[in-house]
Amino acid sequence: MEQNTGITVDEFQALEEKVLRAVEIVRKEREARAAAEAEATALREQLAALTSASNSAQTEITTLNQERNAVRQRVEKMLQQMDELI
Repeated sequence: MEQNTGITVDEFQALEEKVLRAVEIVRKEREARAAAEAEATALREQLAALTSASNSAQTEITTLNQERNAVRQRVEKMLQQMDELI
């Protein structure tokens, strides 16, 4: 006894539509993933640049504070010398 396992044209078309929708979903998801990865890379680069700028700024602040302290000491020394003259 042989069974007929064939599918109708409508069933085949419905299956074809589902496969095409699945392919489209996968394509869109891959595009979204690629865009997200590109954005993540750009953000990492921005973070690295900002970190570098922050480190440079911190170094400059430290240098300026040292210079300010040196100037303060020189001014205090001059004021002491002026007080000795008076």
